[in-house]
Amino acid sequence: MKVIVADKISERGVELLKQTGWNIVLTTKDTLLGELGDADALIVRSATRVTPELLQKAPQLRVVGRAGVGVDNIDLDEATKRGVLVMSTPGGSSVSVAEHTFALLLALVRQVPKFDAALREGRWEKSSSGAEVRGKTLGLIGLGRIGSEVARRAAAFDMRTVACDPYISEAAARELSVALMPLEKLLAESDFISLHTAVSPQTQNMINAATIAQMKKGVRIVNAARGELINEADLAAALKSGHVAGAALDVFAEEPPKNSPLIGLPNVICTPHVAGSTAEAQEELGIQVAVQVRDYLAEGVIRNAVNLPALSPEQYRRIRPYLALAERLGSLVSQAAATRPARIRIRYAGELSEIGTHLLRSAVLAGLLNAVLDEKVNVVNAGRVAAARGLIVEEETRRREHGFPHTLEVAAMPEKEGAAGFSAEGTVLHDGSPRVINIDGIALEAQLEGTVLYLRNHDEPGVIGYIGTTLGKLGVNIATFALGRREAARGAEAVSLVRLDGEVSASILEPIRANSAITQARLLHFGKA
Repeated sequence: MKVIVADKISERGVELLKQTGWNIVLTTKDTLLGELGDADALIVRSATRVTPELLQKAPQLRVVGRAGVGVDNIDLDEATKRGVLVMSTPGGSSVSVAEHTFALLLALVRQVPKFDAALREGRWEKSSSGAEVRGKTLGLIGLGRIGSEVARRAAAFDMRTVACDPYISEAAARELSVALMPLEKLLAESDFISLHTAVSPQTQNMINAATIAQMKKGVRIVNAARGELINEADLAAALKSGHVAGAALDVFAEEPPKNSPLIGLPNVICTPHVAGSTAEAQEELGIQVAVQVRDYLAEGVIRNAVNLPALSPEQYRRIRPYLALAERLGSLVSQAAATRPARIRIRYAGELSEIGTHLLRSAVLAGLLNAVLDEKVNVVNAGRVAAARGLIVEEETRRREHGFPHTLEVAAMPEKEGAAGFSAEGTVLHDGSPRVINIDGIALEAQLEGTVLYLRNHDEPGVIGYIGTTLGKLGVNIATFALGRREAARGAEAVSLVRLDGEVSASILEPIRANSAITQARLLHFGKA
């Protein structure tokens, strides 16, 4: 494995990666592009921009780890298209950012920079137009990790805290002593407004002339989230008019802020995007991103992904053995179906219907598409690749009354009405190994690994012997032979999955098909289980 660390992270984080024995490369801006060709992982902070051009130079890249919360410097659409997982580290700097937010708020309301500057210039200015925060209303736009930490600190200052966040439940807000309300109501009631939300088409420039007009006269605004949340010209106008009493900003639309109308205003406090830059936060972020990248490359564990729905560690532990099953069933269906499917039906039984169906669906599609496409398809981009090819996916849940309690069934539905489809059902055994247990309603049990000879035949005497003898004459050794038949009657349909040793040429199929009882014979290829 080759891991590139493009921006500086903590030494402990680098050491954790080096303990794997992998090739860990610390690059500079000048050397980065030359190292990307065979890289499996890339770790960045905010300085390195992960653009389509950069990703094009990294054809083997599997994951980008961002040591920080935001991923504005990473082209998520291009990464997803290329099947590159993008991870952030949302919890590492939450406390540092929350503390800096409160430092800005208190410095703003008590005019700390003004008095500091006066003393440095030899002036003793005891008069003050400052105020207390006790009893005031703090409005939080966003109540995620950082917003929640700010709310806890506001409670210690005896402030009333309200929040606008459509993704937080009333119960979770009550635990923080926070009242949830619509944005318009929050703007009207708040003495202080602090921003803690991501940039999106819905939130960009959300603080503008129209929303400022809804605020109390004399409101103070704090932003340690993203500069793009604020229309700087509109805020500057409100600060000059006195409608907004003051603003404390750690972030700007352009960084460094060369032409910001906010720089230099007497009622604005500025810091250079350092809210999360404490020694403790940087140490934690470096360790966290290193652990996440290491665990993904070594074990496939997905944490804090931003271009893939997330699972908790416990959910991932439960679902992980079934991901290999899903990928192999998708590959089996793709290779064995008689015609190109127009639709794929996935049916979940047992705990599979309760957790991780989005990952299982993506794994099925990855297996299905990799069997027929040359491009790189994995759980990150499988849904997008399938949609681009017009493949329709249907999902169902069902109860199993007998047999294995947790199963996955994948069926290929043909384009033409009346044409034959193909279905395969599988499970994971107690030892964690995936097995197919049913093909087109015929029970059998087989591994999907290596090279497999797939057969359909009439159940007649001598067919199995013929297969063994023919393969023996061709110098092909049988590793396992799994057989199932539709009913116990001569001439009934039978299915076989014969796992073969070593490299096997497709030329073996012609003598196999020479037996009139054999109706289908194909070579299927699977990765190692």
